[in-house]
Amino acid sequence: MSTAEPLLRPQVRRMREADLDLVMAIEQASFSTPWSRDSFGNLIARRDADLWVATVDDRLVGYAVVWYVAEEGELGNLAVAAGWRRQGIASRLLDWTLARARERGAKRLFLEVRPSNFAAHTLYEIRGFVPVGVRRRYYRAPVEDARLMCLDLRDPE
Repeated sequence: MSTAEPLLRPQVRRMREADLDLVMAIEQASFSTPWSRDSFGNLIARRDADLWVATVDDRLVGYAVVWYVAEEGELGNLAVAAGWRRQGIASRLLDWTLARARERGAKRLFLEVRPSNFAAHTLYEIRGFVPVGVRRRYYRAPVEDARLMCLDLRDPE
């Protein structure tokens, strides 16, 4: 991802149960070990989680999932439909998610990312995430470590 302005300006809104068919299609196409429909459905009902979808012309093109414990959040999932990648949608979703996390009072946001996912690394690094650890053999199919990254959401003093 570049730091240039996004090509599109997708709308972002809360994920609804009615979105799950489209979310699952993106999830299954994006990840070798996709989350289940029940995982998304259970998170939608939780107050300690935010699930967002990005739409372009009312078409669902991506989503992000964050959950919170105390003053920390975890970006558990972010994906964009294959035909809509590299158009600024992931950037828009991430920026939206970061703003909402700050509104919730989160001080830090964590995530895990495959070391081989260069596009995701670039996106997260541009936003200020820094590596803070490694989770050995975290991913399956193929087996790969996860890089744990963190963003300090507090305003610099």
